[in-house]
Amino acid sequence: MNVTIVGRNVELTEAMKDHISKVVSEVEKYNLGILHSIVTIEKDKRDFFTVEIIMNIPDKGTAVVHYKDKDMYAALDKAKDKLEKLLRRYHDKITDYRKKDRIEELIVEDEQDEIVEMPLDIEKPLTIDEAKEEFKNSGLYFMVFKDTEGEKRVIYRRKDGKLGLY
Repeated sequence: MNVTIVGRNVELTEAMKDHISKVVSEVEKYNLGILHSIVTIEKDKRDFFTVEIIMNIPDKGTAVVHYKDKDMYAALDKAKDKLEKLLRRYHDKITDYRKKDRIEELIVEDEQDEIVEMPLDIEKPLTIDEAKEEFKNSGLYFMVFKDTEGEKRVIYRRKDGKLGLY
């Protein structure tokens, strides 16, 4: 990851640059593939330090964080906390989405494996009353039968508990 450190109206010492590099490297733990980071520290007329951290993240765009404080190190640490919160939310969103897709794939695979073939015994024609009695005694969800006219019919249990007939 490329890190650019910019100081406006403030001279950056090696200790400051090391601290900034340490802060930026701490957010790499989220494995977001950060391409480039720009850290800008600006001192205004009233001796306030404004820290701005900009990070370019693939598939996300740009993450920008600002913080203003009298102490430069405190402003940098608070900006780091805000950035970590932002990146953690994005990381959690990505990982939760991926887990959800994996679970859905597993459910679909399980459903495909559970298809069981059953023998279909519809050779003997039945009247609707005979089919109704046989269906009630069988405990099935539906039953296919051949009626007395030779047509294939389906009897099933509806959601309201009554029987339906096709």
